[in-house]
Amino acid sequence: MKKAILASFADRLALPDLSLMSQVEFTPGRLRIELLAGLTVALALVPEAVAFAFVAGVHPLVGLYAAFLVGLVTAVFGGRPGMISGATGALAVVMVALVAQHGVEYLFATVVLMGLLQLIAGVLQWGKFIRLVPHPVMLGFVNGLAIVIFLAQLGQFKVPGTMVNTGHGMSGGEWLSGGPLILMLGLTALTMAIIWIMPRISRVVPAPLAGIAVVAALVIGFGLEVPRVGDLASIQGGLPQFHIPMVPFTLETFEIILPYAVILAAIGLIESLLTLNLVGEMTGQRGGASQECIAQGAANLLTGFFGGMGGCAMIGQSMINVKSGARTRIAGIAAALFLLIFILFAAPMIELIPLAALVGVMFMVVIGTFAWNSLKILTKVPLMDAFVIILVTVVTVMEDLAVAVVVGVIVSALAYAWNNARRIHAKTYITPEGAKVYQVQGPLFFGSADGFAELFQVDEDPSVVIVDFDDSRVVDQSALQAIEAVAGKYEAAGKQIQLRHLSRDCHRLLNKAGHLMVDSDDDPDYELAVDYNVRTGILGGH
Repeated sequence: MKKAILASFADRLALPDLSLMSQVEFTPGRLRIELLAGLTVALALVPEAVAFAFVAGVHPLVGLYAAFLVGLVTAVFGGRPGMISGATGALAVVMVALVAQHGVEYLFATVVLMGLLQLIAGVLQWGKFIRLVPHPVMLGFVNGLAIVIFLAQLGQFKVPGTMVNTGHGMSGGEWLSGGPLILMLGLTALTMAIIWIMPRISRVVPAPLAGIAVVAALVIGFGLEVPRVGDLASIQGGLPQFHIPMVPFTLETFEIILPYAVILAAIGLIESLLTLNLVGEMTGQRGGASQECIAQGAANLLTGFFGGMGGCAMIGQSMINVKSGARTRIAGIAAALFLLIFILFAAPMIELIPLAALVGVMFMVVIGTFAWNSLKILTKVPLMDAFVIILVTVVTVMEDLAVAVVVGVIVSALAYAWNNARRIHAKTYITPEGAKVYQVQGPLFFGSADGFAELFQVDEDPSVVIVDFDDSRVVDQSALQAIEAVAGKYEAAGKQIQLRHLSRDCHRLLNKAGHLMVDSDDDPDYELAVDYNVRTGILGGH
């Protein structure tokens, strides 16, 4: 089912052959595709970077520099070719409170510390823990992010210059109405139509780039009065300059920026690693999580010293890149370099591009990102999985991605623990010698410890009781405590208890904990019964 969903996802994006990127042959045609894909991504990055800079309460160039630097470093060293990184809304909404209270210099210092934390996570290979994210959480992630991308585009349908920064992000503003609104909607729809039709006609030019070019030509040629990139802010600027954050190097400063840096580092890595997984599923690649953590950390560390607001992977722009045919690192590098060219030389021309064209591109990204098949499978998958999909989607929209993923993982883990806790039971029988055997079945851990204790009838059992763990596993300290508690009850009743079929890992766990001591030579195959003496804590082989 998972493969079917991902295959459908790729089909909706009208993707060409998804061969492994490492097997891509570099030809003039491939180079053309990569460069055009990079140009398309760069055009889509401009309004996003400017908008997120406004959300964070900083100058637009702070967002654009972040998009350039983070995008360039991660494109070169990141864990997955095809991924695009830059300034993101998920980070901007956290930064706004810091900037409002302490100023932009503290933001730069925070981004430096954020990068260091991400580097540490990469060196320690913490990125591998992304494997613990269940598939229902991934589905909720892509659905919620699609909705977030859609809602973010609605701000482009407001009259330029009427939105204000409240200290918690941009809000307010007057909606377009009448003729301007109809024209904006019409141009957006035209862009989407071109993107949908173009792959069926030719793949020489990426469909998103064709949509932007055609709509921009119409608007500029006929002098149509619609919101343009330049209405957001001027993107003209120079090269980013090396700049040590001007903050006091004191413990107080560290205490201010540390909480923000930890949150930003966590959000950035979660979003980046989930995007890495999504792109990897589409392109047939695995691994690279730790490398991505290191690349993100190095990128943010560098960005903090060059006046950028930091960033992480951007699923929307990554989808545009893949949809445009990019399969190597060249496209990501080209996107970053094109963005720098826009800032240095082409700002007047880029500022003429209508926002409707870029909104149309992002709307097509929304359609391609949302896992529509997840709506069909909600009634077919286990109820808890369906609940997790909906929960993560809602929390992503209402709060943020990091909170949604953590909530989804916790709920999934609790559901898994509860299901396993209910599995503990035992079959019993009496041996010819008169001993009672409990054949424990199901994992013994903190969730099933109480249920394990309830299996035994101490008062009614004979003088010798055998507990057989052949179909069970002793998992944690709570399990050890449960075994000792049961053994203590039998000892108090003057009865003997024996443990059988402890697996090798369970045997090591019991010895390591110091509760149940036994020499492995006494029971080399872990199949012989061993007596447990509660007072001495010693298992004797038989």
